[in-house]
Amino acid sequence: MKKVRVEDAAGMVLCHDLTRIVKGGFKGAQFRKGHIVREEDIPVLLSMGKQSIFVWEKQIGMLHEDEAAERLANICCGENTSCGTPVEGKIELSAVCSGVFCFDPFVLQQINSVDSVTVAARHAWSAVKTGEKLAGMRVIPLVIPEALIQEAEKHAENKKLFSVKPYIKKSACIVTTGSEIAKGLIKDSFTPVLIEKLSQFDIRVVKHIIVDDSTDNIINAIKEARSQKPDILLCTGGMSVDPDDSTPAAIKMSGAEIVSYGAPVLPGSMFLLGYYPEGCAVMGLPGCVMYHKATIFDIALPRAAAGIKMSKNDFTALGNGGLCLSCKECTYPVCPFGK
Repeated sequence: MKKVRVEDAAGMVLCHDLTRIVKGGFKGAQFRKGHIVREEDIPVLLSMGKQSIFVWEKQIGMLHEDEAAERLANICCGENTSCGTPVEGKIELSAVCSGVFCFDPFVLQQINSVDSVTVAARHAWSAVKTGEKLAGMRVIPLVIPEALIQEAEKHAENKKLFSVKPYIKKSACIVTTGSEIAKGLIKDSFTPVLIEKLSQFDIRVVKHIIVDDSTDNIINAIKEARSQKPDILLCTGGMSVDPDDSTPAAIKMSGAEIVSYGAPVLPGSMFLLGYYPEGCAVMGLPGCVMYHKATIFDIALPRAAAGIKMSKNDFTALGNGGLCLSCKECTYPVCPFGK
């Protein structure tokens, strides 16, 4: 860059955007990078408080903020994401489709450890919709040594940092357990809640079975449900540790590989997740899912809908942010729960 007096800048090329702010009105770039300053621009620049401006002088080994942002975008913009163009040195990333926003937080932290490099993102594993903003990236100075960007690129290890996994699972079966429901003594209020939550991900319920609390009967009901080849199988009722609660044992005895029974999340600590050999995810849902707007189910369901398998480590990490504050007006998912 070369610093020149505004009065002497006519005919020169701006090397950065110049922002103008008018209280109660305009805020944005009055002049863009690459603009050739004209005589009539000089009074406007002076009214913006600019006594001097910077014009671009290309130097080997140095990158302009826009070039640096574009290099960062190249390592960040992965599957089902779209990058904009630099605006005032910043590039934003958005979702091309609805799905789950995926990235490794450790790699993001490593990239941000590079001096003068900044990449800000929404939380990993967030459920996102088409067109929603995912991340923004820029460098702090107007020009930056290329070596710093190369260091950030090295942390990415030739992989794209951000991606969106689309929702691909489209069918579900529900097994409702409970002798009181099977005998018609009380109404099943759980299933309508699940149907509504599943519909948000375009998942259709293909089979609903109501069964009593007998372990053998639950196993047989699960077998019947699996014959429908669903992507997801949900079991409700009997998920506590009471002696007559047989659902967790029945799920295990039905052939599921249990990833976790119990989660450091409230509400939802008695949640169970497992997988069958054919790839079907099975969830044992505690009663809180029926009563609370946001529970462990709302954290796990988007990942299941996107075909993302959760590990035991994924569950242990949920303790940080796993406490719902039970706000009078629930704003989930725009809140810290599950993040």
